[in-house]
Amino acid sequence: MNLKTQDPKENFYATLLKQAQALISEERNKIANLANISALLSERLENLNWAGFYLSEPDGSLVLGPFQGKPACVRIPLGKGVCGTAALSRKSQLVPDVHQFPGHIACDSATNSELVVPLLKGREVMAVMDLDSAKFGRFDSADAFYLEKLAEIIINRSDF
Repeated sequence: MNLKTQDPKENFYATLLKQAQALISEERNKIANLANISALLSERLENLNWAGFYLSEPDGSLVLGPFQGKPACVRIPLGKGVCGTAALSRKSQLVPDVHQFPGHIACDSATNSELVVPLLKGREVMAVMDLDSAKFGRFDSADAFYLEKLAEIIINRSDF
């Protein structure tokens, strides 16, 4: 008999998404929710050196929000670096080698790969989720897919 088994990454993210929903199910405050989600990501995802959020400002720039990791860049202009590119394009940015990304902003010189997921309310970018790793190629399309699902949970549960 040939039984189909679930992908371990799928199982991992199914659990992570349930944990995220449970963490923010009773709270609408975006700062509280982003703080708890950044802590969850930092705790549960391997090979991260930074996990957090940048919030959209009225002028389109991004300002540092809740995070776990070393001190970070405070403001990122729209279209600049991986975070600013994700905000401008409204699309996740999966970067296996940040040193090959034109205009990369090096907030932490230890970072070698990055995944940035925009948090969208309709077409409006409310924030971006930023994950950094010292490991080249740390993130793949499955990570992007499931973290986009997490972004939807955050937007649906938080007042933006």
